[in-house]
Amino acid sequence: MESHFFAYMYRLRYIKRWSLMRNVVDENVAEHSFHVALLTHALCSIANGVFGKQVPTEKAVTLALFHDVTEVFTGDIPTPVKHHNPNILHNFREIEQMAADRLLNMIPEPLQQRYRPLILEKSDPHLWHWVKAADLLDAYLKCASELSAGNREFAVAQKQIEQKMQELNMPELDYFLAHLAPSFEKTLDEIS
Repeated sequence: MESHFFAYMYRLRYIKRWSLMRNVVDENVAEHSFHVALLTHALCSIANGVFGKQVPTEKAVTLALFHDVTEVFTGDIPTPVKHHNPNILHNFREIEQMAADRLLNMIPEPLQQRYRPLILEKSDPHLWHWVKAADLLDAYLKCASELSAGNREFAVAQKQIEQKMQELNMPELDYFLAHLAPSFEKTLDEIS
């Protein structure tokens, strides 16, 4: 059986993010997924190394790599559109589920059990909590980078994302924001 799954995964680089916003630097879903995986690793490492928790970092990072795979079919629907009303959100979740089913069915049978939890099942809410936090953090860092480049288009989004991150009440996020995030607002000369 020929499988097109990974060919589709590589097409995530063609899906643009922040489509309603004027961007200084364009971003695609593939690079966003990499950044979310990187930030998930950082948050879990902070949890384990600084706060003495026992978060299974590798599992969380793997989930992060696949957290937006359905967007290869749905595109990146902007948050204000998705959350405009409950009916739109419900319908979008159904479309996401159909996209996830389609992707899973592309995977050869012997591998489907390994990919099912990554694509279909949000079976471990604790681990998805780390991915969600990293997803928000990546959006926050995008806003910070755009604002530092003089693009005020992202000012309101950054404040909304800050509020959502505060609601998560994660000391790991606070640690990252205090010690690691300020560099994102600096120039290459300033960090060199």
